[in-house]
Amino acid sequence: MGIQLSHWNGIRMTEPEKENPEWEVTLSTSATKMEKKMPVKIRDLLVALIGDIEEIGPIQNDWPNYSKLEKTKRVPENSFHCHLKKGRPTYVACWQKSKIEKKIEVFYVGTHENAPYKK
Repeated sequence: MGIQLSHWNGIRMTEPEKENPEWEVTLSTSATKMEKKMPVKIRDLLVALIGDIEEIGPIQNDWPNYSKLEKTKRVPENSFHCHLKKGRPTYVACWQKSKIEKKIEVFYVGTHENAPYKK
């Protein structure tokens, strides 16, 4: 299981949001490892995205290239993605919504070229 992100010092999260988020967001073990290797600026964007997901849920129309992902061998059901940074390299985040609970797991964060939805 990933780490609890509502305890992070996010750039767009206020204290009340951290204490009582609408959605519980975690990072998978592999996403945690990938996150540690990313530039600080990209990590800050990830924290901002997580803050938005905690506040309003998995649908993030305001983030660049946001879309629902089709289920594949590497992409679980009920998954979404967006771009954290455009250009080269492009960084993306992918997350999965629980079917029953208000829980979301970020299962990939990294460059677009290694994203799980790429063929």
